[in-house]
Amino acid sequence: MICIFGGGFVALGILFFVSLCFGEAKIPVQTVIDALLHNQGLPDHNIVWDLRMPRTILGLLTGAGLALAGTLLQTITKNPLASTDTLGINSGAYFMVVLGTAFFPGILSVSPLTFAAVGGAMAATIAYLLGGGKMASPLRLVLAGMIVSLVIESFTRAIHIFKATETQNLFLWGAGSLVQVDWDGVFFAWPWVLGMILLAILLGKQFDVLTLDEATARSLGQKVDWTRLAGLALAVLVASVVVSVVGPIGFVGLVAPHLIRLMGLRKHGWLIPGAALWGAVLITAADVLSRVVRSNVGEMPIGAVMAIIGAPWLVWLVLSKMKGTTGSVGQMSMQAGGRFVHMSFNRMAVIMFFLVVALILVSMTMGGTQIPLGQLFSSLFGSSDASSYSTLLNLRLPRTFVAAGAGIALAVSGVLIQAAVRNPLADASIIGVTSGAGFGAMLILIAWPQVPVTLLPVAAIAGGLTAAACVFLLAWRKGLHPFVLILLGIAVSAFGSAGIQALIVRGSLWGSSGYIWLTGSTYGRTWQQVALIAIFLVVLLPIALYLARRFDLLAFGDDSATGLGLAVRKTRLAAMIVGVLLAAGAVASIGTVGFLGLIVPHAVRMLIGHHTRQSIVLSGLLGALLLVMTDAIGRTILAPKEIPSGLLITLIGAPYFLFLMIRTFRRKS
Repeated sequence: MICIFGGGFVALGILFFVSLCFGEAKIPVQTVIDALLHNQGLPDHNIVWDLRMPRTILGLLTGAGLALAGTLLQTITKNPLASTDTLGINSGAYFMVVLGTAFFPGILSVSPLTFAAVGGAMAATIAYLLGGGKMASPLRLVLAGMIVSLVIESFTRAIHIFKATETQNLFLWGAGSLVQVDWDGVFFAWPWVLGMILLAILLGKQFDVLTLDEATARSLGQKVDWTRLAGLALAVLVASVVVSVVGPIGFVGLVAPHLIRLMGLRKHGWLIPGAALWGAVLITAADVLSRVVRSNVGEMPIGAVMAIIGAPWLVWLVLSKMKGTTGSVGQMSMQAGGRFVHMSFNRMAVIMFFLVVALILVSMTMGGTQIPLGQLFSSLFGSSDASSYSTLLNLRLPRTFVAAGAGIALAVSGVLIQAAVRNPLADASIIGVTSGAGFGAMLILIAWPQVPVTLLPVAAIAGGLTAAACVFLLAWRKGLHPFVLILLGIAVSAFGSAGIQALIVRGSLWGSSGYIWLTGSTYGRTWQQVALIAIFLVVLLPIALYLARRFDLLAFGDDSATGLGLAVRKTRLAAMIVGVLLAAGAVASIGTVGFLGLIVPHAVRMLIGHHTRQSIVLSGLLGALLLVMTDAIGRTILAPKEIPSGLLITLIGAPYFLFLMIRTFRRKS
């Protein structure tokens, strides 16, 4: 007890003074003490009181509030991985504030907390229900939270693109920022945070009961549902207060409660204040670190620093909490439902192929300048009577082929990754490939702008492969267990996303073509990208088809597959490697496109059931169809302005995927 609280206060006191000393101008400790005890209005004294003191105190409140939220969420859900970021609360609150800034600035200025609270509560509720409610397993709940976050972040990104002028000041805040120019943020936050910490401590015994079996708790006369609801309300409200002032900051609510539990505290009467104290220590330490190691482009956003600190913690937590994990995957159905279309595979493949070809031809007539369908072929072959369209088609043709090729790569990647981990919620974005590739590309665009832009695809591929390699190496000793792979992928994704976030803010990249590239765009694609994606497809698709029969055996479970003579770990690794390479090639060609690798395999399984080779063929065709369609629509409906294909895929895929998860939950309940 003395170590926890005594050590915590000592660490906090030291960090408090260090925080007041460091910044763009270093101020000696004695000057800080003089400013605190005898403020004489000197420049250094004003910096201490007007800039650094409110920033430091707000950091203490932020850390304490997020730690409280994480503690309560872990207790309510009985999930050691629950926090405001893994359940989507931060993303929901941020989205509503961005939405209010873009469309309802007058209302937002009156009550930003209301917007943040509504968004956070909405995200948490959806994630909780999609994860299975009271019966949610830790993995399913975290996956549901991540999917909800991906959906919300995609819509947030769309608002940033189309309302760049109105929302550009939110980018730094959206990365998590403690920068303050006055005391307003502190005055707003402190009564909420301290009040909710005290209330949670008073309810500590009720929260203690939630750690028991639910039947036992009810037999003791406890109102379990009301206690759970009160805890959820407190967690969402305190997180919303924090997000409305400093933006979304992750991992504090994950790390701080575990740190206190590792020190031996379990009762909430002591767990809550201990977690709040060490949450304040964590945030202050991260803030000091961001200023101490600042580079010539400025300090990193506090949210990115906390992700860099917290992601390794999540890795350790996954590996340590799953010590008894073997290669057995457990019960996780890969079926998306019954077979709804009674048609032979060959007929479906032929029909879909001709649909793709027809759509490619039609898409080349669409855009800011319409090309009559009758003149399309003569323009393509350079006939003199339609030569005016030849140049235009030479711009549209490569981008259309790139869209088709990337759609094939992403869809097949989703099939292989889902087969490898036996999880219908997995794709390249879940295991960190997308964020790793995006981070590699952003390094070229911002950190090393002198490097030729032609190396951007190479950097994206290297980033994606590095992220995947980290996940595989960490999970290898666990037999590449699917649960471990996905959870480690979440940690690596957070690390890569933090890097992307920091680079965007530091490079002032919002609204630029580089930022739009992150959403997935076929704009300006040339024959160079066509050749790139073609190489990936020509090399990797035959390998995937050749190994497809082995991948089919993974659906029966590791024990059964081993009994049939399959080398499970090697087969799973082969599927993951091919899937990761395909996804990396797609990202290198068009940027990061989410949901395509998630929804297309689901749709195909509804058509043909579980058959990997057939799924590879049909998923590739359907992926090409969707991405070519969104490319054509995106360059047409708001011409001459273009909507990135990745955003349109999200608009199509997110509602479908949420519906699919809701239907799966209802079927199991």
